[in-house]
Amino acid sequence: MIAKSAGLRIPGLAGPSGPQRALILASFVNRVGNGLFNTASVLYFTLVVHLPAARVGVGLTVAGLVGLLAGIPAGNLADRYGPRTVWLTAFATQAAAMAAFVFIDDWITFTLIATLDRLAATAGGAAGGALIARAGGERPAAFMAKLRTFVNLGVVLGTAGAAFAVAVDTRAAYTVLILANAASFACAGLIALGGVPNYRPLPRPEEHRRWAVLSDRPYVSFVALYGAMGLQYQTVSLLLPIWLSAHTDAPRWTVAAVSAVNSGVCVLLQSRIGSRVETPRQGGRAFRLAGLLFLVSCPLMALTADVPAWVAPGLAVLAVCVHSLGEVWESSGGYALGFGLAPDHAQGQYQGFFGVGFNAGQALAPVVLTTAVLGLGHAGWLLLGAFFAAVGAAGPPVTAWAERTRRPGGDTAGTADSRPDEAPLPETA
Repeated sequence: MIAKSAGLRIPGLAGPSGPQRALILASFVNRVGNGLFNTASVLYFTLVVHLPAARVGVGLTVAGLVGLLAGIPAGNLADRYGPRTVWLTAFATQAAAMAAFVFIDDWITFTLIATLDRLAATAGGAAGGALIARAGGERPAAFMAKLRTFVNLGVVLGTAGAAFAVAVDTRAAYTVLILANAASFACAGLIALGGVPNYRPLPRPEEHRRWAVLSDRPYVSFVALYGAMGLQYQTVSLLLPIWLSAHTDAPRWTVAAVSAVNSGVCVLLQSRIGSRVETPRQGGRAFRLAGLLFLVSCPLMALTADVPAWVAPGLAVLAVCVHSLGEVWESSGGYALGFGLAPDHAQGQYQGFFGVGFNAGQALAPVVLTTAVLGLGHAGWLLLGAFFAAVGAAGPPVTAWAERTRRPGGDTAGTADSRPDEAPLPETA
């Protein structure tokens, strides 16, 4: 588990170290490309490749579920051979997969390439988490919060850029977007290759097991809570837009406005709040506070159906401001717990499982939100808010349980208290 000594700090978090700057820049470039692709990908597959929308959905679901299988194995590889190697391999694989999308003309090929992309994305997430743990030093959660600020900004810029291609609406325009995303993976990989050290694997205790995370019941419980709380992301991106369009008289531009507000609040507050949530105990409290904020935001979203058309946009923006504040506290708490409860030598494995839990929740979110919540109308929104509050309330007791199971050295697997030198492996020709 990453040490949390108050006396140990990264000098000037506002001015990150070289490896941190490289990770931030690589992630930012990559997410600009993701924003370009994600905005227009479904339009490309349906309007240009002429795949039925339902089959595109099935293909993406299959790819997403299969992709979950890579989390723990890739994390183990990162722990054993070094996280940078696995991260760069994942970037190279995704660059090739993205470029291959421009050549598809049938559903089978689309599904196979999408599956390869999701496997690489999951592997990259596990290795990236381990890299953040190493580059973040004594404050990985604070560094992750800072990194997420730039990640969010990259997605916003990419999404804005994609609007031009969508407006042109030609095969050439969509092809440029896809190839730009492929290039973003390649550029991010080159940035990481030149600026991120090839950290040596940390020594593992004799009793270490490849699937040790699955026997760490407090951590598994935390990941289950985090995956469940992850429904809140699609509450804003999926559920609220449907609600505003189908159940309110709000102007159409309201959907775009709430999306922009959500992104803006997260970009402005993530690093500021994240720097205050670094220990597991702080993470548990942040999780509880997030649940309470969602308990307020969900009823406010429901009320947009009961006010005049000129009031609905303002109420929707207010609800999303509250919800976005909860999102920042929730993510900050998740980072503090995700990094802080994981053994140093197994950060890759633990971050891989962390990503699997989150992505599983995201895969289930559309079904849960569009059937259970929308189907119940106002009552569904109230139940959703109560669900988030209940999940958040479980944060502190689960954290206390996890801390009781950790050994004095801060590890569940009996590693040494001290971490070896963080010097990178020497580069080979």
